[in-house]
Amino acid sequence: MEVFPEPLRQGRGLVLVRRQPPAPLTLHERLKARLQRGCACSVPRAQALLQDLVPATRWLRQYRLREYLAGDVLSGLVIGIILVPQAIAYSMLAGLQPIYSLYTSFFANLIYFLMGTSRHVSVGIFSLLCLMVGQVVDRELQLAGFDPSQDGPGPGANSSALNSSAMTLALGLQDCGRDCHAIRIATALTLVTGVYQVLMGVLRLGFVSAYLSQPLLDGFAMGASVTILTSQLRHLLGVRVPRHQGPGLVVSTWLSLLRSAGQANVCDVVTSTVCLAVLLAAKELSDRCRGRLRVPLPTELLVIVVATLVSHFGQLHKRFGSSVAGNIPTGFVAPQVPDARLMRHVALDAVPLALVGSAFSISLAEMFARSHGYSVCANQELLAVGCCNMLPAFFHCFATSAALAKSLVKTATGCQTQLSSVVSAAVVLLVLLALAPLFQDLQRSVLACIIVVSLRGALRKVRDLPQLWRLSPVDALVWVATAATCVLVSTEAGLLAGVLLSLLSLAGRTQRPRAALLGRIGDSAFYEDAAEFEGLVSEPGVRVFRFAGPLYYANKDFFLRSLYSLTGLDAGHLAAQRKEQGSEVGVSEGDSVSGQDLGPASSRAALVPVAAGFHTVVIDCAPLLFLDAAGMATLQDLRRDYRALGITLLLACCSPSIRDALRRGGFLGEDQGAAAEEEQLFHSVHGAVQAAQACHRELAAANSTL
Repeated sequence: MEVFPEPLRQGRGLVLVRRQPPAPLTLHERLKARLQRGCACSVPRAQALLQDLVPATRWLRQYRLREYLAGDVLSGLVIGIILVPQAIAYSMLAGLQPIYSLYTSFFANLIYFLMGTSRHVSVGIFSLLCLMVGQVVDRELQLAGFDPSQDGPGPGANSSALNSSAMTLALGLQDCGRDCHAIRIATALTLVTGVYQVLMGVLRLGFVSAYLSQPLLDGFAMGASVTILTSQLRHLLGVRVPRHQGPGLVVSTWLSLLRSAGQANVCDVVTSTVCLAVLLAAKELSDRCRGRLRVPLPTELLVIVVATLVSHFGQLHKRFGSSVAGNIPTGFVAPQVPDARLMRHVALDAVPLALVGSAFSISLAEMFARSHGYSVCANQELLAVGCCNMLPAFFHCFATSAALAKSLVKTATGCQTQLSSVVSAAVVLLVLLALAPLFQDLQRSVLACIIVVSLRGALRKVRDLPQLWRLSPVDALVWVATAATCVLVSTEAGLLAGVLLSLLSLAGRTQRPRAALLGRIGDSAFYEDAAEFEGLVSEPGVRVFRFAGPLYYANKDFFLRSLYSLTGLDAGHLAAQRKEQGSEVGVSEGDSVSGQDLGPASSRAALVPVAAGFHTVVIDCAPLLFLDAAGMATLQDLRRDYRALGITLLLACCSPSIRDALRRGGFLGEDQGAAAEEEQLFHSVHGAVQAAQACHRELAAANSTL
């Protein structure tokens, strides 16, 4: 091991020997080594690659049949039972027919079973993504000449009617009605979303989702939930209002609802009232008895079954004009390649969809992994969720991601591995092949009730806002701004506003971090903020300054202002004045520029003027995260100005990265050895203070002798 010729010696003979760092590889050498590792081909490497891409090939061999099977089957059955009514209901959010939601739930569960790394996450239809898909579908339908408000059998509905035959011929849609064109839009959007997510996984960009903070996601969920609630009110009331697009759609929808309130369908209003009362009461009962219930109550399924029977035998659609789900076919439709022209139209809309789906999926996977003691791979989760979107897009499916509510149910019912997703897919497959037509007389108001009740968790997050404000006002501001922008403008604008505000808050925290003068805690070797704690001892002639953040181009001026304000001495201004007057105090001009002999042992450093009140400034660099070129220049200029006034600048508690930056930036002068570090850099604040006082006593004694 190579060491520096002079080891660092500080603190009663303790020796710190620095390791000689290995010679860094050149860019060509790094690229060559990475290509050799990536292009190496062997059977073990191929097996490892397959296991990384398809984790099921690894964990299935370790599956404990007796220990895991019962929990996986039970949780899979429960999730499958929950998926069926939710899939039918959420199809209204996406502006699509219920059969496509069932397709989506089936394929997403199978693909995540093969590629997912989380054992407890439930991937499938998610209300927020359904809302975002539905907004794009409505916009493109309007551009194609369709009426988005015609979304199902009801009074006067004609879901495949065109508003303009000329527009139909221009777009070549004469063989495709409204529902056909809607699923074309959704599949094109889903394919582009999946491509984005897969590219993020291949490029190892799983860390990007970390920039979508939890307050941002909670605020986005709150704002999107209000938008979803607003979109379902027309089904709850049984009124026909236009589906507004663009900024302010929530406000516009509310105004339309108020104008059309007198036309509400009495049958739908009564049905909605009864269903909401039953669903909310059942949810409250489940919450209170959660510890005693092995399996959650399948309230949604029971409500759908009873409501379907009442609607069928009571002929509510014919007698009262109540809107119903309509015909739901069985079986699968032949796969189809998404429309490339539509993919170009929706390429920009897929960006927020990909980010939101990735962020929720990764955050939920990591949350359940931490609580159950295993690990997940963020990049593999991106690949899994991306494939859950990209591959099913060819089978008439739309965007999916992990969903919190179903994941919690999955955990509560004893899920052990991803095998439960196969059981859920089997339940959905049974409905697809045989049971789907039974729900054709189900009222849309019942489906709207299921959607509204599912928003309880997101809407209740508003109760956490006061606590969040007490904990971090900045995070609370991000929450409120994101939610308000989602409601007043659009969900995409809300997401963008939340991201920008989060980044600005992060920059603001580093641009104006806390700065303080430190005092000694009694006779100990520890120092703390003198403004925050009482009874701290100020060291005579020494000012200890702490800057709790990085020092870089954006906060260098704030660093100097804080230091000058707390110490009561504007060294830059005073040094410039003395230089102009030709009466600099301390060492010669040549020495101040060269940066030599800057430590407390320098015999040429003059005593500080009496007006300053101190002879040394110690900067506690422990909170200093990084130092850029502007920060380095700031420290060098500060040392020069202090030196001109006869004041010594010392640095304490520098991390190895800060020491390396100081060495590379020439802060230590021409002598880059251990002696230069020993004079200017200290491993503790107390060591720097003692060294400064000892040097000052020596200089005072030398001056008194002269």
